[in-house]
Amino acid sequence: MFTDLKAKNPFVPDRSILAKVISALFLTLALLTAGCGSAGINAMTGNTSNVSGVGSSAQVRTVFVIAMENHNWTQPFNQFTGGTQQIYQNPSAPFINSLVSGTAVATVGGASVNISQQVAYATAYHNVLATSSGDIPGLHPSEPNYIWAEAGIYIGTFNDNDPYAGGANQASLLHLSALLAAAGKNWKSYQEDIDLAGNGSGQITNVPLGRDQWNVPLTSFSGTLAAGSFNAYNGSNQYSYAAKHNPMLFFTDTNGGNNSTPSNPLSAHYAPLQQLLVDLSVGSVADYNWITPNLNNDMHSALAGGYKGLTGDQANIKQGDDFLKQLIPTIMASAAYKNQGAIIVWWDETESTGATGERADDFKHTLGEIVISPLAHPNVNGAPYASPVNLTHSSDLRTMQQIFGVGPLLSDATLANDLSDLFAPGAIPSNP
Repeated sequence: MFTDLKAKNPFVPDRSILAKVISALFLTLALLTAGCGSAGINAMTGNTSNVSGVGSSAQVRTVFVIAMENHNWTQPFNQFTGGTQQIYQNPSAPFINSLVSGTAVATVGGASVNISQQVAYATAYHNVLATSSGDIPGLHPSEPNYIWAEAGIYIGTFNDNDPYAGGANQASLLHLSALLAAAGKNWKSYQEDIDLAGNGSGQITNVPLGRDQWNVPLTSFSGTLAAGSFNAYNGSNQYSYAAKHNPMLFFTDTNGGNNSTPSNPLSAHYAPLQQLLVDLSVGSVADYNWITPNLNNDMHSALAGGYKGLTGDQANIKQGDDFLKQLIPTIMASAAYKNQGAIIVWWDETESTGATGERADDFKHTLGEIVISPLAHPNVNGAPYASPVNLTHSSDLRTMQQIFGVGPLLSDATLANDLSDLFAPGAIPSNP
């Protein structure tokens, strides 16, 4: 029922960006009209057959997406100098680069493991709406990219506003988390620095609130932790939560409305990052888990005073690299990961270095996309597989829909290559 792009050139899109988006919209609407009638999302999901074999030894069952910020994987100018540096081969990102070079060794469950043996990565992952020449502006700033990761389209949002500030909230039911919920699949958004307890003096600590006190984090905030409290990943006393990096938050049906109290029925879906460690240990993570570090640990912003002797973008990169170095082995030690799990390290948008004549939305600027999984594409000649297939955020969305068997494919996901080239044969099901 859907176009199979594998039959076409997988490396370069063969239609204009505007035509892609318009065609995707019409296709989605046509599918809804033909297959769902007026019964809405439940009928739509009811018409979706479950993917055969999900839960078998061959296919991915549980997904952990770790969202990183504002860095190119590769760029044609100022690769390792200036205010915007690339990640690939950057000395400030030794862990990330060891993952893809084949030399990443970490302690997983008490044992020293070469985790690069379970890694594959993309070399042609491009900004949404990018073209080979870069003459059409891509999707910026951050927020529309996160919304695209959920819905396969930007839905008119070109800002970083909180959901109920400036019209950013979306009423659409056509997005991934809604389809997952309607199909009986679980999703959870783990956000660093939310739901932290106070000390009675108006300051917050790094101790999470009890589950009955969680809320839907609709508003961004930042500041300094109470005396004696420190971030578990970077050792600082700074906190910084950004709603713009929380994709499920921008849809009414998955944010529960403009209600930031524990009475919001969706509160349980938004958990402090500390809860992830608990859920991993007791086997209660969701099917689809979105993980957002705070603005320092996701590479967005440098800590005040620098980090480990670094400042500027070197500090940004090192903060994120250290965060991943600590979190990834923890996830890998869990039963959810070992039992057909997959970690996807994802970056939101390409950036300009400010060089003369530079076009940040051309194909010379790529984004990082790293898969870590027992079902990753096997290493090639002793090193992680480097996929040349053209990919975007629509590829991730399409792949999530295929893994969890929820459809119809959403907007631009209908036209995207999936992530199957980064996995072993059969690990990613075909169309939902």
